[in-house]
Amino acid sequence: MKIEEVKSTVRTQRIAAHSHVKGLGLDENGVPLPMAAGLVGQKAAREAAGIAVDLIKSKKMAGRALLLAGPPGTGKTAIALAIAQELGNKVPFCPMVGSEVFSNEIKKTEVLMENFRRSIGLRIRETKEVYEGEVTELTPVETENPMGGYGKTISNVVIGLKTAKGTKQLKLDPSIFESLQKEKVEVGDVIYIEANSGAVKRQGRSDTFATEFDLETEEYVPLPKGDVHKKKEVIQDVTLHDLDVANARPQGGQDVLSMMGQLMKPKKTEITDKLRMEINKVVNKYIDQGIAELVPGVLFIDEIHMLDLETFTYLHKSLESPIAPIVIFATNRGRCVIRGTTDIVSPHGIPLDLLDRLLIIRTLPYSSSEMEQIIKLRAQTEGLQLEESAFSRLSEIGSNSTLRYAVQLLTPAHQMTKVNGRTQITKDDIDDVHSLFLDAKRSSKHLSEKNNKFMM
Repeated sequence: MKIEEVKSTVRTQRIAAHSHVKGLGLDENGVPLPMAAGLVGQKAAREAAGIAVDLIKSKKMAGRALLLAGPPGTGKTAIALAIAQELGNKVPFCPMVGSEVFSNEIKKTEVLMENFRRSIGLRIRETKEVYEGEVTELTPVETENPMGGYGKTISNVVIGLKTAKGTKQLKLDPSIFESLQKEKVEVGDVIYIEANSGAVKRQGRSDTFATEFDLETEEYVPLPKGDVHKKKEVIQDVTLHDLDVANARPQGGQDVLSMMGQLMKPKKTEITDKLRMEINKVVNKYIDQGIAELVPGVLFIDEIHMLDLETFTYLHKSLESPIAPIVIFATNRGRCVIRGTTDIVSPHGIPLDLLDRLLIIRTLPYSSSEMEQIIKLRAQTEGLQLEESAFSRLSEIGSNSTLRYAVQLLTPAHQMTKVNGRTQITKDDIDDVHSLFLDAKRSSKHLSEKNNKFMM
């Protein structure tokens, strides 16, 4: 009898530069551990970031900003992502780069405001009349097509829902059947249907089916309690930018002219301040009534020195707004000219009046032993096997060049190992790829030596 291995259909997650970062790696007293949650070293920066996380959670940080300043490759982006991980997936986190504001389609200030609004969440609580339960039956009822022809149409759909208290059979409109198909609802799923709008939400698979063999990762939920027909508090998370876009894009008619008008519109349109003010009024009204709760998220702007004087001035206004997120800046520049000027030199290329508003967290270069620990962590994340001597050689290369260059040598070295029919990367493999691929320092040296050979 031939037995074949069944490969999982779950897509393997792509390993990115910061896939290993799971948090700040602090103990219960907020003291950083030497190596935890994917972060190594930078104890002072991690402890400071931990205090910032506590301030954000207690809602005492809104409208303030942090600046992560340090040389390239010292973990500034990793710390910003760790802050996002600590806050959880319910808090909006919007990353952007300073150069993103320069667009031919919309104003610089509009790009900034869009990202500000993306970073502010709104948690809306509504009490709705719903039908909730585990699907026991799902039968579409077909009838002859009233327009004639051989095809049949669905006149209604019969669905059976079961809870811990009882069962109920419902006869639904065919439009709801389309919603059931979009949500990929099948017998055994736990769903709820809103009585007023007919909206369908699949919550997961009933936990009575948890023992069945399933290749896909499935979320199992308990059988709902109470009656099938009930009033349920529904929590919806949206961002202010979602509300802006929804209201800025009115739904046109189905006639040819309105459809052509929608096609002719440019892809990127600016949202007016008047519309945003109206949305803010509605949001404030919901907050006063207790229907909604504001969730200030995190806006992370990397390479902040790429912004110019106009956008820095606009940041002042945005940070002072009553509805503002927590802003984290990052830069690897020392004293340099502020973009948009010719002679104003400032620390990190940021105007002094904005610097005065920031809490600055410093990141320091890694030691050789810390580099070795980070390389081991990356090798483990990428599923690579290295000899101890290979790790030592990589940390030595990282000390002489940069940590990023040393980490980038892992994958080519693994490829060379595979070609040679081995599974473990050796020191010789590292030396081979190090000789093939130049780092920035050696490349610069080569250019200065052979400058006359290159075109000017």
